[in-house]
Amino acid sequence: MKICIPTEGNNGLSEAVCAHFGQADTFTLYDTDTGDVRVIENRSEHKGGLGTPPQQLHKENVEIVLAGGLGPKAVDMLQGFGIDVYVGANGTVQDTIEEWRKGNLAKATYDNACRDHAH
Repeated sequence: MKICIPTEGNNGLSEAVCAHFGQADTFTLYDTDTGDVRVIENRSEHKGGLGTPPQQLHKENVEIVLAGGLGPKAVDMLQGFGIDVYVGANGTVQDTIEEWRKGNLAKATYDNACRDHAH
């Protein structure tokens, strides 16, 4: 299964989680089956590129996003692509994966989405 964590840079499992999904400079992709880690740049319209972060992650075959926070539109778009979304991520990518595995991250809903970012 391929997991995506929005991140601030290129340090893989030791990289800091970005507080807000769409503003992340990078996305760290982790394959739970192989343990492979890959970092990709956020090439969405938020960062001067084309498309949205959910579209970019869908093309990467991401199945789960673990984010600190994100807006309700991003939650809807990700879920529309069949991507499960969890919020409450913080610390490093490794910390976040461990917390998700323990069941400590909340499934994203409209009620726990960041309403200040309704895009």
